[in-house]
Amino acid sequence: MHFIRLLAWAATNLVTGNGFGFAVVSPGTATITKFYAHPYSFSRPDPKNPLGEGIETANFVRSIRFPCRGAQRASAVYEQDSHVIDVRCGDVTGAVFMPFGFAHAALIVSWGEDLQVEWNHPLQSRRVVRAGGGQFEVLRFAGLEESLVQIPLDSARAWALISVDSGGDPAQVVDAFNVWRGQEAPRGLAAREVAELERWRVAAPTRMSESERHLWRESEVMLRMAQSREPNQPGRYGNGLVVASLPDGVWFTPWVRDMSWAAMALTRMGHRAEARAALLAYFNARPTGKMRAEVKGADYQVSVVRYFGDGTEEPFFTMEGSPNIEFDDWGEVLWLLGAYMQTYHDTALLSEPTACGSLYQCARDRVLAPLMANMVEYNGGLILDEDTSIWEEHQKDKKHFAFSTAMAIVGLKSLAGVAELAGDEATRREILDKVALLEKGFAAAFIRGGTLHGTLEEGVKNDIDGALLAIIHLGVVTDTAIVRSTVERMKLLEVASGGYRRVRSNYTDPAIFEYWYERQEFLFVDFSLAEVDRQLGRDAEAAALIKRIVDKAAADHDIIPEMYVALPCKLFPGKIGDPTGAKPMVGYGAGAYILDALDGVTPR
Repeated sequence: MHFIRLLAWAATNLVTGNGFGFAVVSPGTATITKFYAHPYSFSRPDPKNPLGEGIETANFVRSIRFPCRGAQRASAVYEQDSHVIDVRCGDVTGAVFMPFGFAHAALIVSWGEDLQVEWNHPLQSRRVVRAGGGQFEVLRFAGLEESLVQIPLDSARAWALISVDSGGDPAQVVDAFNVWRGQEAPRGLAAREVAELERWRVAAPTRMSESERHLWRESEVMLRMAQSREPNQPGRYGNGLVVASLPDGVWFTPWVRDMSWAAMALTRMGHRAEARAALLAYFNARPTGKMRAEVKGADYQVSVVRYFGDGTEEPFFTMEGSPNIEFDDWGEVLWLLGAYMQTYHDTALLSEPTACGSLYQCARDRVLAPLMANMVEYNGGLILDEDTSIWEEHQKDKKHFAFSTAMAIVGLKSLAGVAELAGDEATRREILDKVALLEKGFAAAFIRGGTLHGTLEEGVKNDIDGALLAIIHLGVVTDTAIVRSTVERMKLLEVASGGYRRVRSNYTDPAIFEYWYERQEFLFVDFSLAEVDRQLGRDAEAAALIKRIVDKAAADHDIIPEMYVALPCKLFPGKIGDPTGAKPMVGYGAGAYILDALDGVTPR
């Protein structure tokens, strides 16, 4: 039933990944179009182009085709809401997946007939190696540091393709793979992978419909695939980082803010190990602190924007080559830390060594301290200084954003409980004093004439802002009249597709990316509005928003995109309402759905 429903429409590519790499499959043709050697789009900064996107992660594959005979057409779907991709053509079936049980970027490909392979780079050398009672090939490609090990599995119609870093020993990798594989045939490996995934899962909320449950389960897997499991080592400190989208979404790079929503979902749903790894990733990533001159000289640990795959801070939204300073990032990490500690009481985590002392010391001295250093006085209280905040306005357009101050309030309240657990009463009292001043400053700066505004500065763009909904849901604004006013004013952001965009864009030049980007429906705003609707008792309105997303995801392999098309254009093509932007979206997609579901499945 679910299989047939999924075949109705397949706009988004399928992704499989295991925390060490990704592979991408086109569902309409069952063609593998990418096999990435690492779980991120850009591995490290490019010293030749400091404002560029960085060194691109190696992709071995241009296409691996599962050929069909005659008029038949190959297709692909996820098996049992997992990352194992079933491919088929008539009676011929196969599987594509990257196993979580094997700690390498390894792609298992099986098919009932011969495969057609086209590499993405010129093949430089191919050598056969005999080891462990069998033989395998080591392939090297022009321009790539990594080599590719190709292991036949029972026949030439099933293969394991494994990326090996420069300097790695292919024979050792093959020995480790053989231990992991045991005596299993390729289809047995796929079945074992699904079974192991089922053991890892947590139970979905009991009041879910069948469609909601499928979306929960697939979203759970999206969160797992998005987290790097590469071990930290000199020159690479990305273990635990979570990318904002999966490939081929444009944002498959670790973004502080999106990662906090993903890690919060992992925390609240019960995936403790993954949530803990994400928290440690923030405090182990390095080098960071690149933008000290922009943050009053404060030494900070958590990036002001995002990271390269190796854990190096990337403080530029490089599509425009312009720096960002996002103070809300620091508040969100403190929010996550407090929520994790409240859920698991993991006091040992606070003593874990990190890049800047114990985790608690690092949070206090390199997250809290720079956050407090960048507060400014306002009408007897405090607000955060000008920044680029949640929607990446870029530093040349920096403003005093309500969202940044609100996340400081939420984050500091959260950290106060952590300070108490750490026995740091002086810091706890200092935090609570700052919270009182921030709440006073927030009310004076952003609630004017009984209306909640997105910025201190006047302007149509942020006068009504989708980020205000998250502020309300997190409890910073509780006055019912102001909440109702904000929800009513969301009509100003309603778009042709039926949902809501982020802001009323003031870009006037269609040559600028944001001109089109800010006119599309943004699903994070839809989720946020549903949560506030539910708080107000508007259950029918909340249910309609969520059902629409669930139904659209059900027609697209239970994948949640970044946006829906509201204004068709070259950058965001398709019909109004089609999925667009980054696909699949992780923190603002799978994570946002999980958090909404945990807040209460919408009544039917």
